Amino acid sequence: MNYLSVEKISKSYGIKTLFEEISFGIERGQKVALIARNGTGKSTLLKCLNGSESPDDGKIVYRNNVNVGFLDQDINLPQDKSVLDAVLQGDNEELQAIKEFERCSMHPEDQKALQRATDRMDSLGAWDHEARIVKVLGQLGIQDLEQKIGELSGGQQKRVALAKVLIMEPDLLILDEPTNHLDLEMIEWLEEVLAEKKVTLLMVTHDRYFLDRVCDEIIELDGGHLHRYKGNYSYFLEKKALREEVERSSIGKARSMMRKELEWVRRMPKARGTKAKYRMDAFEELKEQARKRIDEGQVKLAIKPTRLGTKTIEMHKVSMSYGERTLIDQYSYVFKRTERIGIVGINGSGKSTFLKLITGELEPTGGKVVIGDTVSFGHYRQEGVQLKADKRIIDVVRDIAEVIPMEKGKKLTAAELLERFLFDRDQQYHYVSTLSGGEKRRLHLLTVLMKNPNVLILDEPTNDLDIYTLNALEEYLLDFPGILIVVSHDRYFMDKIVDHLLVFDGEGDIKDILGNYTIYRQENELADQKSKRVDKEIVAKDEEPKIKTKLTYAERIEMKKLEKALKVLEEEKEHSTAALMQPRSHEEIQEISEVLTKIVKDIEEKSDRWLELAEFT
Repeated sequence: MNYLSVEKISKSYGIKTLFEEISFGIERGQKVALIARNGTGKSTLLKCLNGSESPDDGKIVYRNNVNVGFLDQDINLPQDKSVLDAVLQGDNEELQAIKEFERCSMHPEDQKALQRATDRMDSLGAWDHEARIVKVLGQLGIQDLEQKIGELSGGQQKRVALAKVLIMEPDLLILDEPTNHLDLEMIEWLEEVLAEKKVTLLMVTHDRYFLDRVCDEIIELDGGHLHRYKGNYSYFLEKKALREEVERSSIGKARSMMRKELEWVRRMPKARGTKAKYRMDAFEELKEQARKRIDEGQVKLAIKPTRLGTKTIEMHKVSMSYGERTLIDQYSYVFKRTERIGIVGINGSGKSTFLKLITGELEPTGGKVVIGDTVSFGHYRQEGVQLKADKRIIDVVRDIAEVIPMEKGKKLTAAELLERFLFDRDQQYHYVSTLSGGEKRRLHLLTVLMKNPNVLILDEPTNDLDIYTLNALEEYLLDFPGILIVVSHDRYFMDKIVDHLLVFDGEGDIKDILGNYTIYRQENELADQKSKRVDKEIVAKDEEPKIKTKLTYAERIEMKKLEKALKVLEEEKEHSTAALMQPRSHEEIQEISEVLTKIVKDIEEKSDRWLELAEFT
């Protein structure tokens, strides 16, 4: 069953053609990935599919009654709404019932409203849908449903937008970089969700493990035209290389034939017959083919780092706390000159804080960080750099240096360096505002590397960079002679680049694990399997059920609701007790006493349940 048909659509901005007469379709159950270089029209194509932009020519047709869920790179959630309201926006009766139930659950003192919401959930059979919503939000690290969208970070807002799309359970999912701002556990969970047979998917992503494990077809947008590959990322690499080899051979033959035809054209008399005209037309076609070239534009990284002395970076019993929360607790480490460290941990566990302690942007709350005299930092930041939109691209580079030293004593001008990073001479004089998100990232990478650092810190470097730039960056980093510290959710990137990991648990402890991310996950899985076997043996031996060790997400929410309810009840108890001390009629005292008795009973029940849950925190 065809869900989407794209027929000969084209899109240009001024003289720049992004794509021309491209056609493709999405069938039910297909999982398709779109790959292209930054700035060549990936996100524009998705916006055309979403209807937020229109193609110049051609048409886009969805099957009747197909429900489409779209995740844009640019998040547009209502900033004044709560997380719950944003996620459950829509006219669906079930969603409205769930929204009302969740809101009443936050205010359990209004028993009548809660009962009405519960009855409505029962009548609509919405409990399974509510459980899925709670699960999706929990997996994406969204806890406080009453928090305003405007109070969230950009990464948190992206996760809320993703949750909203997944909760819709649309027939067709169109996702633009869905793994950005997710930690590794979230990515692996999302991978499982999207790999389900019933999911139909079109997405843009740079996550190559995701492409390998989820997608069954890849569309490459190259030179304004589409090339389709019926397979995963590994298949794509193989067939793309074969296609380009065939094209090179065809172009070579065309150029050889053109030389012969050119000799005939030069000898041909001015009077032209029908055959001569036919041959001239064929010559023009041959000339066009001969002029073609395989676009092998690759970022070329060969910048020479400055020398790093024997004293590098030393951390002596470093601690970092925010209020009562400790992210790093008395951590000591001395970095070796050729360290290749990957840093992993859930969002908010202290990874970015750790980087800022190393570079001196933050002062530790305990201990000290000592930096060697020869250390030269290059810090690629997750949030990018704040570039003035009205500044020309070449001026961004010239503000740092006019001439950049390279390997083997060579030097490059700012313009030559920009060309190596795929900004041609014409584009260099465009304004920063004309760049795509990925091109701005590439420019940020250039400004970091051109300072010739010997300690390179990369905080989520793969976000918004295309696969071609990532491949070039990886090749450069494999030969980088200094200290490399990487925070990344890109498992493929981490596996290729780092040789040991620092694992943050978010409670102050940092473990040093030898090996890359895949080895770390395999060891964790083996430990989990061993733990499960031990649990089964204990149950079999004692003939007792498995002992509960921690709260579920739903129970953690319940505990928070109980705490709020108990606070309200204690205030009501205090108010009622004070009221009894005032001169009252017998009827008033009796009425207040009945209310107070009910409040005390309510406090006892909720306290018992809270204590029961508290045993597992």
